Amino acid sequence: MTPDPSRRLFLGAAASVPLALTLGTPAAHAADSAYVMAYFTESTSLGLGTDYGLHLAVSTDGLRWMPLNQNNPVVTPTEGAGGLRDPFILRKQDGTFVVLATDLKGTDWSYNSQYIHVWNSADLRTFTGYHRLKLHDMTTHSWAPEAFWDAGRGQYGILYSSVNSSGHNVIMVNYTTDFVTVSAPQVFFDPGYDVIDGNLTVGVNGVNHLYFKKDQTLVGARSTTLAPGSFTPFSTGVAHGGTEAPTVVKSLTSGTWYLWGDTYTPNGVFYAWQSTDLAAGTWTALDQRLYTQPVNSKHCGIQPITSTVYDNLVARWGAPAWNRLKSYNYPGRYVRHANYVARIDTYPFDLYTDAQWKLVPGLADGSGVSFQSVNHPTRYLRHYNYEVRLDVNDGTSTFAADATFHRTAGLADASWSSFRSYNHPTRYLRHADYVLRVDPVATATDRQDATFHVGY
Repeated sequence: MTPDPSRRLFLGAAASVPLALTLGTPAAHAADSAYVMAYFTESTSLGLGTDYGLHLAVSTDGLRWMPLNQNNPVVTPTEGAGGLRDPFILRKQDGTFVVLATDLKGTDWSYNSQYIHVWNSADLRTFTGYHRLKLHDMTTHSWAPEAFWDAGRGQYGILYSSVNSSGHNVIMVNYTTDFVTVSAPQVFFDPGYDVIDGNLTVGVNGVNHLYFKKDQTLVGARSTTLAPGSFTPFSTGVAHGGTEAPTVVKSLTSGTWYLWGDTYTPNGVFYAWQSTDLAAGTWTALDQRLYTQPVNSKHCGIQPITSTVYDNLVARWGAPAWNRLKSYNYPGRYVRHANYVARIDTYPFDLYTDAQWKLVPGLADGSGVSFQSVNHPTRYLRHYNYEVRLDVNDGTSTFAADATFHRTAGLADASWSSFRSYNHPTRYLRHADYVLRVDPVATATDRQDATFHVGY
């Protein structure tokens, strides 16, 4: 959820800050080698790029994400509010998947649905059995549902945020075997103050860890059981501005844990922290060079998957037809055009499509590359007096040469990329005062300015 922290809901005489919840990080299976992310999208202006359907992205490292279906939804609710927020994917005990999501379209926090959206899926390529599931009879919300397997009960727990009798948000739980009928709701976690956006990691060295949002900060609680009421806060809080929607993910190749958080503005920014000891409850900010989020993504849920599921998802939904270029030394900034000038700006910005590029064969040399604008497809990045701008292809050989670059190993990091000018081969594409140019490269700063990550 992305509630405005200045809003308050009134239930009888009690007031509360509208809060949400995200719980139930699933355990990885031995064969897992990739991840799938579920999310919805909101743009800065809640205009172009905003969609309250189920979006999917995939990653092989859990850090750099590739949106599927051109960052369009793969399925959209048809009941209730007609939209969703806060989707979550759980791999069930039989190996199939269930998708849960908040019944809410947009930012009308006064819309109080007692239901959540539910889909079944064998492979995340088709979605069946869509229905809304009623969780309670209270005159309040059922926000950000997630689920986990409680082996002791032999049932799944569905966790979500709702307002208790004292007027503040708590984490509730209902139990189910089929996601069609549920037990009566119980309070799962109530520390005596508003809590939102939790994420439950089950059974790490005999301890269960619940991360949640408290006062714009991500905090952890823990318990040696999954019993309602058994969790106790313990960790050092982390935040990057107002941060919500914690999601804890274990690396599939190392002992590192990652904690994702989402700023709660439209078109928010994901930040990540890392730890090698979940029990310690302390986190270190992760270098933004190491991770990217899907464009406009909000309040994600992440599930480990096998390479077969990964391959099948890409085959079914397709990789993006465009790329984004992240700056090496300003990794919060992306190459975009503004008033037809090429520059690097801090994400997010409108229009987000200003930063989407088709890397096509070089106009002057097919072994090179040219950058075609997605939202102005007759225009390409080209240099003119060494300044880089977005111009209409006039069909001349001069334009073709100015708009062609040779992609090389990154000058500051060989795993990234640099782009050498075709007709001025001693010069590279680089930023200076955030504006793109083609310049000679001599210093370490020059090399960093001329290095970019080609991603999504």
